[in-house]
Amino acid sequence: MKTFDKTLPEITKILQQQIGGLTEAGKLIINRDLNGRVRLVVDENIPKSAKDAVNNFAESIAMALGSRVPEKERVIYESHLDEILNDIPCFPLEEFPNVIIADRMLGETNWGTIEPINMEAHRFVFYSIKGGVGRSTALAATAWTLAEEGKKVLILDMDLESPGISSSLLSKEKSPMYGIVDWLVEDLVDNGDQVFPYIASPSDLSRNGEIYVVPAYGKEPGEYISKIGRAWMSKPMPKNHRELWHYRLKRLLQKLESQIKPDVILIDSRAGIDEISSACITCFGAESVLLFSIDSEQTWDGYKILFDHWLKTGTFKNIRERLQIIGALIPETNQKEYIDSLCENSWDLFTGTLYDRLPPGESGIDLLNFDKDDVEAPHYPKIVRWNRGFEALSNLYHPLGQQLIQEQVKIIFGDMIDYIRGIIKDG
Repeated sequence: MKTFDKTLPEITKILQQQIGGLTEAGKLIINRDLNGRVRLVVDENIPKSAKDAVNNFAESIAMALGSRVPEKERVIYESHLDEILNDIPCFPLEEFPNVIIADRMLGETNWGTIEPINMEAHRFVFYSIKGGVGRSTALAATAWTLAEEGKKVLILDMDLESPGISSSLLSKEKSPMYGIVDWLVEDLVDNGDQVFPYIASPSDLSRNGEIYVVPAYGKEPGEYISKIGRAWMSKPMPKNHRELWHYRLKRLLQKLESQIKPDVILIDSRAGIDEISSACITCFGAESVLLFSIDSEQTWDGYKILFDHWLKTGTFKNIRERLQIIGALIPETNQKEYIDSLCENSWDLFTGTLYDRLPPGESGIDLLNFDKDDVEAPHYPKIVRWNRGFEALSNLYHPLGQQLIQEQVKIIFGDMIDYIRGIIKDG
């Protein structure tokens, strides 16, 4: 049986045998449709000999993949190949840079394209492959600390399907009228500018600096379920074009940045591998993506799925130096053994995927690789400690005085916050 995962290996085998006859065909697009069926797309102006080679290639694929190739229209000839690839996740096939895989998926997620680093405010994404690892609490503590140091901080609650940090940072009275989902829905009918002035509010945590929070929903959620079912829509544009939802989200962030002029933007991403987390990690131009991790098989298996995809699509070189493992909820007992194991498993993950392999006898000057104990490496965990006295965001409002809270935050989150401070300072 030829499953979906066998598609590209089988095509690669055939290419290794037939690539010589396909050179005149130029760029070759292998389109995988919504059902996972494969078609070839080539330039209509290629010579007849090349068309014969392409047709032979298509027949070979059909024989190898069976029902994964349609009976008709196995080859499509187009006049403008580059236009076909617009807004579609695509990547070159390993070993064959002129063969492009175009993956048409029901959603608009695109983990294989990484936006350049934003050159205005510093942007940080707080992400975890699994939920319940203290990610939102760590973000709030970071925002509070930076504001205490005089920074203006903007927080986006992008955990749209399970929002929470906003209600912890904003009282009901302080909550804005609208939120991110309201803007996404109204923007579809050109009402975005009407709700934009009412989607961000200052937090009561602000003291020396400022903290602005943009929640997932506003003071009155309204028909939130109906709205979130429309939030991912693309926006129709002139000349039959469309603006994908994550580009609309990017536009909103740029507008917020221009209006509020923050020093730092902290983005609370949804956990897991879905469209929201894809937008947060790949589309916002973050300087650093903080990968919250506990030392468990589920954590490392989940991150490996993501890292393998970046490796396959060739985008790993653009993302790997922006990643930083955060050792989350480090236990109070046996800390050294736990951290050593966390570091070992993290290093194994990175060396097996995103780091370059050093050939024997070479220095690796032009390659990215790190020793396991290199504290500056992306795999080396910045520590967030579990503490029974700091289990809720409400501790940031502690009545016993700011000095006590500063000491608590330093002990629990200091390693991670120092890492963020370093990036801000260097920038």
